[in-house]
Amino acid sequence: MKLLPIFLFGALILTPLNMKSSNDYLDGNGGGKKKVVTNKTTPKKNTPKKTSKEIAAVTKKEFKIEGVNKAILSKYFDLEEKNFEKPQLQSFESAFKGYFRLKSEGKINKEILTIIDFTQSSTEKRMWVIDMKKNEIIFQTVVSHGRNSGKEFANDFSNTPETFKSSLGFYKTAETYMGANGLSLRLDGLETGINDNARSRAIVIHGADYADENLGQRQGYLGRSLGCPALPLKNHKEIIEFIKEESCLFIYHDGSNDYLNKSKLLN
Repeated sequence: MKLLPIFLFGALILTPLNMKSSNDYLDGNGGGKKKVVTNKTTPKKNTPKKTSKEIAAVTKKEFKIEGVNKAILSKYFDLEEKNFEKPQLQSFESAFKGYFRLKSEGKINKEILTIIDFTQSSTEKRMWVIDMKKNEIIFQTVVSHGRNSGKEFANDFSNTPETFKSSLGFYKTAETYMGANGLSLRLDGLETGINDNARSRAIVIHGADYADENLGQRQGYLGRSLGCPALPLKNHKEIIEFIKEESCLFIYHDGSNDYLNKSKLLN
C-alpha cells in the first residue's frame, strides 16, 4: 500500500483516543466439539447484493482519514515497513485501539500486535506481525480462513462450534504444543459472544501445506482451514515462536458492521 501524503495532516479533525485504562482438545484446525454488509452508504432499493470483493473496494474508497486520531495516525506513518507493506489504515486503527486497551488493562504482556485483515483476498499477504516497541513490521504473510467463511474472500464469521468458520476480534496468544499439524499455538478469544469459544473450538495458529502463496495464485484463492488462521509451512514456526505467550492478535473485516459495532474493545 502506498503511503498517504503527509499534507493530509493539515486536514485532520482530531478526536481523543479512549485510553481506558487444561482440558483435552481435539487437535487444532478448528475441529473442537465443545461448547455480517457495510452500512456506510444507504443502499438503494433493489440494489444487488455486493460481493465481498466489491465491499472491500467500496469501504477502502469511502474511508475518511479525517476521523483518525492523531496519535494513531502518527504511529501509522512512522511504522517501519522494511521490505513489507503497511496494513490498511482502517485495520491498523481498530487494532491499535484494542491493543492499547488490552495492554493498559494488563490482559496482554508482550508489545507485539498481529493483524489479520480478512477484508483482503486470501491470495494477498493479509497478516502482519508488528513490534509495537520498535514500531516496525517483523512479518507479513498470507493466512488461510475457515472453509465456510468464503472462498477467495472471507465474509461469514461465527463463534459457534463445528461451523468451520473464522471468528473476528481480539485474541490473546497462549501456549504452544505439538500436534498433527506440527508446532501449533493456542488462542484465547477475548470478546464474549464473538470469539470466546476459540479454545474449545480448537482454533489455533498452525502451519499447513494449503496455506501456500503459489497455490493461491494458481487457483485464485488460498487453501482453507476448519476455522484456524493457518500459515505457510516455510515460516509458521518462526512466527509462532515470536508471538506466543500473551501477545495481541486481531482479526478484522471492514464490511462486518455487526462486529465493529458490537465490540466493547472498539466502542
